[in-house]
Amino acid sequence: MSEVTTRISKLQEAIAGFGFDGWLFTDFHNRDAISYRVLGMEEGKFTSRRWFYFVPAQGEPQRLVHAVEKRKLDSLPGEKTVYLPWEQLHAELRRILGTPGKIAMQYSPNNNIPYVDLVDPGLVELVRSFGHIVVSSADLVQQFEAVLSVEQLQTHIDAGVHVQRIKDEAFARIEAAIKRGEPETEHAIQQFIIRSFEEAGLTCDQEWPIVAVNGHAADPHFEPLPDNTLPIRAGDMILIDLWARQNKPGAIYYDITWCGFAGANPPAEYVSIFAVIMAARDAAFALVKERFERGEPLHGYEVDRACRAVVEAAGYGPHFVHRTGHSIGTAVHGNGVHMDSLETKDERLLVPGICFSIEPGIYLEGNMGVRTEIDAFIGHDGVARFSGELQTELVLLEA
Repeated sequence: MSEVTTRISKLQEAIAGFGFDGWLFTDFHNRDAISYRVLGMEEGKFTSRRWFYFVPAQGEPQRLVHAVEKRKLDSLPGEKTVYLPWEQLHAELRRILGTPGKIAMQYSPNNNIPYVDLVDPGLVELVRSFGHIVVSSADLVQQFEAVLSVEQLQTHIDAGVHVQRIKDEAFARIEAAIKRGEPETEHAIQQFIIRSFEEAGLTCDQEWPIVAVNGHAADPHFEPLPDNTLPIRAGDMILIDLWARQNKPGAIYYDITWCGFAGANPPAEYVSIFAVIMAARDAAFALVKERFERGEPLHGYEVDRACRAVVEAAGYGPHFVHRTGHSIGTAVHGNGVHMDSLETKDERLLVPGICFSIEPGIYLEGNMGVRTEIDAFIGHDGVARFSGELQTELVLLEA
C-alpha cells in the first residue's frame, strides 16, 4: 500500500470514528495550510483557482478542480472532475458530497478555535444549502496535525536539553555583566539566546525570544528592540521566555519561561506572586495527570479553569490575561487543543501523543510580570509527563 493510500485510509478511519460522513478539503490562494499538510501536498504553490477534495467515510475520494489548474490534485487518489463556470462548480460540489450528512470542514462554531476556522463563511452557506450539516474538523485536525510520533516527541525532549542550557547561560551572562559593572540590555541577552540557538542547531523560525525586566515583563509579548531596551541591573526582576526546535523537518518545539532576580532579596510581592503561579501551574498539571490515571476524558478548557481558579483565589484573576497554555508542534503554537477557557472555550479533548504548555502569568502594569511555563505531553502509553527541569524557586543572581 502506497504512502498516499495509507494516508487516505487513516483519514477515512478517523472520519468514521467521529461519526462524520466526510471531510471536505478546499483552498483558494493558499489560505488553508492545514489542508496541504494533512493531505501531504506541497504548500505554497501557485493556487489561483478553487479546488476541492472530498474524503468520504467510506468509498472513493473525489477531486474537483478548475479547468485552468486541472492538475492541482494529481498527487491524490480519487475520481477527478474538472469545472469551469461557477454554476458547474456548485452542481458538481453538490454531486460529490452526495446524500446530506455531516461534513467536516476547517470551520469552528462562533470562531471558538480560530486556528482551524479557515474556510470562508460563504462556502459554509453553500454546503449547508445542499442539505448538509457542517461540523468542525478541529478534532480531526488535532489527530493528524498535533498527535506526535514517538520520534517527534523525542525531538522535543532533545531540543529541551539545549533550551534549558541556553536559559541557564543567559542568566549567567546577566550575572557576570552586572558583576563587571557593565550590565547588558534585554535586547543584547535576546541576541545572545538567538546566536546560541543557531550554534546548537536550533531555530525559532524568526519568532524571537522574550527578555524583559520589571515593567516590561508586564507585557506578556514584550519585544526587546534596540530603541526600547533597558540595561539589566542589580535589583531588577527578570523574565526570560524562549522557544526553539531542532532545525530539521518535523521537529517539535520546546518552550519555557523562567523568572529571576538580580540580587539576594527579591521584593516580597514578587516572591508571593511567583508562589501563586507555581501553585496554579502545579494544579493544572495535577488535573491532567489525575484524569489520565483514571482514564477519564479531559477538555482543554477544564485545565485552564483549574489553573485560573488558583490565581483568582489569590486575588489576581484580572491580571491573568491569557490562556493557561497552547498546543506545541512543528510550530510553537500548534493546531492541537489549547488549555483555554478565557480567550476561547476549547472543548477539544486531550489525547495521547499531544504536547502543550502550561504557563500561568500575573501582570501588574508598569510594575512587574511573572510567568512560569513548562511543557507537558501525554505519552502514547496514556501517561502525563512534563519535559525538562521544573522551576521551583526564583533564579537569584549575585549582584
